[in-house]
Amino acid sequence: MAKIWIRQAVLRALDDAMTDDPTVIMMGEDIAAAGGPFKVTEGLLAAHGPDRVIDTPISEMAFMGAAVGAAVCGMKPVVEMMFIEFIGVALDQLTTQAATMRYLSRGRLTAPLVVRASAGAGQGFGCQHSQMLDHWFRGTPGLKVVVTSNARTTYGLLRSAIEDPDPVVVLEPRVLYAEREEYEFDRNYRIPLGQAEIVRKGTDATLVTCGSMVRVALAAAESSKANIEVIDLLTLWPWDRKTVADSVARTGRLVTLEEAPEGSGWGGDVVSHIAIQAFGSLKAPPHRITLPEAPVPYSGPLEARFLPSPAYVAEQVDALVSTNKSPAPWWRNAA
Repeated sequence: MAKIWIRQAVLRALDDAMTDDPTVIMMGEDIAAAGGPFKVTEGLLAAHGPDRVIDTPISEMAFMGAAVGAAVCGMKPVVEMMFIEFIGVALDQLTTQAATMRYLSRGRLTAPLVVRASAGAGQGFGCQHSQMLDHWFRGTPGLKVVVTSNARTTYGLLRSAIEDPDPVVVLEPRVLYAEREEYEFDRNYRIPLGQAEIVRKGTDATLVTCGSMVRVALAAAESSKANIEVIDLLTLWPWDRKTVADSVARTGRLVTLEEAPEGSGWGGDVVSHIAIQAFGSLKAPPHRITLPEAPVPYSGPLEARFLPSPAYVAEQVDALVSTNKSPAPWWRNAA
């Protein structure tokens, strides 16, 4: 089995989808001739031509609107946002138009489009290019939101997203693009949207996470004194309530590990649901490991401190398991 870069999983998923379905088109800035800023669309122009791999002007509002129109007319556009922050000027087209199309038309029209974007911190891009921003999309009726975590989930989620009849936002942690791992492509492989995965079994606590934090969670579980079960949520909306609840019923403790500040993180919804629906399973208060309520630092050492490390995650889970009390985050202890 060959080792591949995770960015190659993105490229292969796009190439296979375009080969299998002539209605799939690509739109975005510098995705065609340049092969994309992160080289995840390299070679698609030569393989599928300029009518299907389209370099757009630097106007996210314009090409998102064009994608919505194309989707309603029977195409399956895959729109690349170079950085997820760039979608801010085009949110109306996605959340007000595409997400409501099925509802406003009484089911006669759909908008089967995908917005895929690099997201997240860890590469020194600074506060305006290092956010996840999934809270801009979560909870919007008609939208689905997924986050990739390795080559396999990248391929499986992206193929499923492109085949979905409604709009899907695919967040790709760019810190993972250059990661290499063993993976053998299977063009029939799909990961159903809305389905989480237990990536490590455990008995003492359920650690729910996604994206680049999955590898942090797995590393923390290896060094922790506790026996941690790790769940890769994969889909942030709608998220897999049953898998999480069943796991908490076994372990008795819930911890979320989020690449987001507490105020906007997806963990609030997870904790709320489990506290309401599975309160009797809990041996300890649900606990959230999040980022400080501050912009992502540009400085390398500060960014590394800002993001949860495996050692910090293990320390937090160990404290919860040993005391059955929710430990304070490092920035409150430091104060």
